[in-house]
Amino acid sequence: MAHTPLLVQLLVILVVSRAVSWALRWLGQPPVIGEMITGLLLGPIVFGAIAPTWQNALFAPSTLGALNSLSTIGLVLFMFIVGAELRFPSGAGRQLRDASYVGSFAVLLPAALGLCIAPMLYSDYAPRGIGFWPFAMFIAVSVAITALPVMARILKDRHLTQSEPGQLAIAAAAITDVFAWVALALIVALISAHGNWAPFWRTCIGLAAVTVVGLGMLRPLLIRLLARRAPDGRPANTMLAILLAGAIGFAAITDWLGLHAVFGAFLFGLSLPRDDRLLHSLIERIEHVAVLVLLPIFFVLSGLNTTPDMLTDGAGLAMAAVLAVAIVGKVLGGVAGARLAGRSWRTSFAVGSLMNARGLMELIVIKVGLDIGAIDQRMYTILLIMAILTTVMTTPMVVAFTQRARVNEPA
Repeated sequence: MAHTPLLVQLLVILVVSRAVSWALRWLGQPPVIGEMITGLLLGPIVFGAIAPTWQNALFAPSTLGALNSLSTIGLVLFMFIVGAELRFPSGAGRQLRDASYVGSFAVLLPAALGLCIAPMLYSDYAPRGIGFWPFAMFIAVSVAITALPVMARILKDRHLTQSEPGQLAIAAAAITDVFAWVALALIVALISAHGNWAPFWRTCIGLAAVTVVGLGMLRPLLIRLLARRAPDGRPANTMLAILLAGAIGFAAITDWLGLHAVFGAFLFGLSLPRDDRLLHSLIERIEHVAVLVLLPIFFVLSGLNTTPDMLTDGAGLAMAAVLAVAIVGKVLGGVAGARLAGRSWRTSFAVGSLMNARGLMELIVIKVGLDIGAIDQRMYTILLIMAILTTVMTTPMVVAFTQRARVNEPA
């Protein structure tokens, strides 16, 4: 019987990711930061530099097929939960208006700045055969991402979920998430067309059809079915299997359309009724397995796709430009939107800091970009490091601004 290193790979991934997450917990960082850093530690930049023979033996390219499959399942389950978890601002009054201000500015400003630096990056970091505008649009979307799940966990850990900046940032992130995923879907369709517009329009029409089926036809059916089969919000095994089959089925459809499987899983999650009891049940029975076991595999595979070449050939300037655009665009965009909504300077900076959190969502986006050939491994590495650094910044910045706001509140 042939030996497979899968179980050893899983053991190393789980132990290291938990250990790093536990260590960073003492610095006030969410577990996802430790898992993201684990990917870099086990990749060629750290483990490969210290012990290249061991690193290559443990993660030989020929042995990564099973890990890739498990990683895809983890992403599909996670994005299914993200779609089910997404809550738009309630009502059509001030809350929706204010969140729209923040969300719009926090997307448009970094995206515009990303387009500005794209000409500097294109000649050195665009894969051969990729046009300037698909590359530039992908860079713009990459720096405009906000990670709603990571933001929500930071706010929960800091008991700020019901605070003014917390509620405003969560509502704004829900808006930016949808915008970013739609924009990314269109970019993927554009790049996959390779100059032939027929596949592009097939993908766009297919995506529109799947969206109509999911939100227009399937959603009412699921609402009635869950009301009858799971009135307490806890679906039985058969009903849960139906929901999982739906998420996987939608993922397979969007994958067949030339998009990534995560789009379909996210869309199916959006099609579920907004029931907090159902969401809690899904998190309890699905998300914990996906987050604790399967997503660390994705982070490590992300780290394996990095390259030490990023550390040479003047990449420092590219890294500085991407970091500056990502941080300045997101923070000041969030600040501008919050100020326009009438919030104080400190609350506005707290909101801007929260919008700067990228986390897992950014890694999913750049993995899609690498898979479709929008970026090369060096730009992938730069964007991954940017995602880690900007997410690490979020907690201390938010704590600083919210604590100052509380100190300055009238007694």
